[in-house]
Amino acid sequence: MATVALTDRYLNSLKPLPRERIELSDAGCPGLVLRASHKGAKVWLLRYRGHDGRNARHRLGEYPAMTLKTARLEAGRLRELIENGGDPLHEKREAKEQARQDAVATFGKLIDAYWTACETGEWQPKRKRKRTSTLAYEKRLAERHIQPVLYDLPLSTIKRSTVKSLLREMVRKGITAQTNRVQAVIRQVYNFGISEELVEINPAMGFPPFHAQKPRLRIWKDQELRLLWRALTEPEPRKAIKSDEIFVGPQVRVALQLAMLLLQRRTEIVGMDLSELDLDQGVWRISPDRMKSGRPHQVPLPPYSVELIRKAITLSSLPSDRMSGPVFHDPRDTTKPMQPAALTRAMGRLRELIGVDDLTVHDLRRTGSTALTSERLRVSPLIRSKVLGHSSDTGGGAQVSSTHYDMNEYMVDKRSALKGWEALLLKIVSDGPARDSKPRHPIVMRTVMFGLEAANDPWPISSASH
Repeated sequence: MATVALTDRYLNSLKPLPRERIELSDAGCPGLVLRASHKGAKVWLLRYRGHDGRNARHRLGEYPAMTLKTARLEAGRLRELIENGGDPLHEKREAKEQARQDAVATFGKLIDAYWTACETGEWQPKRKRKRTSTLAYEKRLAERHIQPVLYDLPLSTIKRSTVKSLLREMVRKGITAQTNRVQAVIRQVYNFGISEELVEINPAMGFPPFHAQKPRLRIWKDQELRLLWRALTEPEPRKAIKSDEIFVGPQVRVALQLAMLLLQRRTEIVGMDLSELDLDQGVWRISPDRMKSGRPHQVPLPPYSVELIRKAITLSSLPSDRMSGPVFHDPRDTTKPMQPAALTRAMGRLRELIGVDDLTVHDLRRTGSTALTSERLRVSPLIRSKVLGHSSDTGGGAQVSSTHYDMNEYMVDKRSALKGWEALLLKIVSDGPARDSKPRHPIVMRTVMFGLEAANDPWPISSASH
């Protein structure tokens, strides 16, 4: 390596030959080196011997952005640092780490980094990418409950007591299950921060949930189903209560009817898209990214459900030639699907209308699921799980076989099960309690209950399901 008394004039005229890279040592500053390549790049380096005895080099910057004078001054500062026991590379790593820490100095910046890592798939704590709907729900929780309290706080000031204070205030306001979910979001954000070495402790851990959540066991009775159905099918379910009107829009009413008939989650119902439907074949194919299990799910559509979906499409005002678009659209934006909360709010209004307390949309799914495996329909638990879109039920087989070696959708059995439930529900909501409670032979019972002739039945009941 040649030693040259470097000048700006000399540096500007320096042009290595093709495929050549040269290094010049500055005679006016020991250890300062300029590396130049034929592509035009000129980089300042400091060569020095580390305290471990090994030769090292440290990149200072590029010429001419870093001038000759600036490079000499920086090289002199670093030589003094080395003489006093320091190390430029260690200093650079510390500066880089400090910059990274400063980038997420507040909780708001940390949670934004968490959202980005989840959306890109970089952060997958359970070895699977978070669904878009899950992230959207977490963001709504954060915006409503976390942002007003934690967003602007420096991470160094957030202690366990800070998180507990937030959760206690939620409980004081009467918020129950969402309190636990907010704690879970904060815990996940800090777990991400710990994995990235941005924080050292998780202040959302080390204490039990504030709300002792119990699994719901509520089942709709036949009379309650009848009241709800009649409220949904009236021209306009209105009732004056405390000078206010209860009103549930026609699209929401159809969505709730489909929730009763098809037993799918409210997010799946309101997210229904034209591209997922084959109404001629009576099939609704839900993509993996919309399923809680992360696996595709096919829902067979019995006759009345098909009629309701056609009605919903008409209500959506989608052009007849459209192949995609939300069947249940947001009232403010017809290109976006309806929010699941719309069904929850509607159910709250309907409870007042029909005078029934403590009933939710999800209770409809539990009610239908229970009816499927009851003596009324006698569907096997495995097929019931397939209808609901539960992927964990193996039917007694090995988990690995069900997860990786069985891609069957059990459509014949699922269609029989949902057709039987549709027929039973329509009978429940159209009639009063059965007068004759005497047990019947299974085949005779089905004929009477469903009111269908086998010869004219497009989807006959499969005996394998019962």
